[in-house]
Amino acid sequence: MSSLKGIFQDMRDELGNISRKGFDLSFGLRSRSHRVVQDSSVVVDAMRQSCWANMPTELLRDVLMRIEDSEDDWPPRKTVVACAGVCRSWRVIMKEIVKAPEISGQLSFPVSLKQPGPRGSLIQCYIKRNRSNQTFYLYLSLNSALYDDGKFLLIARKLRRPTCTDYIISLNSDDVSRGSCKFIGKLRSNFLGTKFIIYDTQLTSAGARLIKSQSTRVATHKQVSSAAPAGTYAVAHLTYELNALGSRGPRRMKCAMDSIPASCLEPGGVAPMQTELLSGTLESFPSFSFFRSRSTRMENFKPGTSSSVLRDERLVLKNKDPRWHEQLQCWCLNFNGRVTLPSVKNFQLVASPESRATGSENENAILQFGKVGKDVFTMDYQYPISAFQAFAICLSSFDTKIACE
Repeated sequence: MSSLKGIFQDMRDELGNISRKGFDLSFGLRSRSHRVVQDSSVVVDAMRQSCWANMPTELLRDVLMRIEDSEDDWPPRKTVVACAGVCRSWRVIMKEIVKAPEISGQLSFPVSLKQPGPRGSLIQCYIKRNRSNQTFYLYLSLNSALYDDGKFLLIARKLRRPTCTDYIISLNSDDVSRGSCKFIGKLRSNFLGTKFIIYDTQLTSAGARLIKSQSTRVATHKQVSSAAPAGTYAVAHLTYELNALGSRGPRRMKCAMDSIPASCLEPGGVAPMQTELLSGTLESFPSFSFFRSRSTRMENFKPGTSSSVLRDERLVLKNKDPRWHEQLQCWCLNFNGRVTLPSVKNFQLVASPESRATGSENENAILQFGKVGKDVFTMDYQYPISAFQAFAICLSSFDTKIACE
């Protein structure tokens, strides 16, 4: 046992030495505190020259399991990511050991951003807005009291077009260009800012609608070849409805998750999950008009096949109705201390009765978003939506609603 502890400590020390050489081991991406990224060959070459290259599989698995169990939070969790980046055999073992966010409640690898959040608890994140260049940064909260030292997750850039607005979402904070290899999806709005579509660069296991040129057709994994262009899958639709009170009242929004079945909220239900992260480019997205014809309007979109998510079975989220506070003379929601400033952008999304067999509204917030500073907003989400989907939904709140306010 003492020798095993020694091996464990020696490996931890060597991984720490590799990390200090300048390679950012967290997510394999650049964090806010590390601006220099070296080639991953530094890690590979260092480990090949070490005594760990030919370690027996069972012993290696035991050591890696100990590392996984000992690193619960960021930034120490970057050691887990470092192990997965050493070589293929280490990566295979780490993929088996590290559990999905639904089970572990942790964001470990980039693919975690496309997987459902944990059941029964919220992953706490925050968004920072840069007004000068219309960019939005998503961070994982490392300290619920501070919003200056989080773990960078995603970035989005707003692009205004003549008939719509696009939010390009990327893993790389340096490159949010159309052809970036870290581009993973986007959000598109209509001219009025009342209807939005979330596009993903790849299908989930349950399938989604494949948009090709000016027509819409249904596709599943069996129907799409490996050579199919990425980034053409509409996975959710958002609608902001007219509010009779105008800017004095809360916004009314509805989100149809076309790739998530409503049955996932029932006992034993399962939400679709991506197991690998594929990159795409914006050029693979079609030029889509919200009002081209009746058959392609947002409200008439039909999701997957009988083996996927049918229209009457897809998960529908709606904003939780706030209550009027007589003393404060404002609309109020209970954010459990996570929101501190009033804003028309603040919202909580819950499962709509129309997507539940019981027909009753679930009071548990699946996503909550609210203002805590001039350009800082909290974003907390849980199962069955992912960080990517939650981020895209929150981006829709930043758009001006000409027809609703």
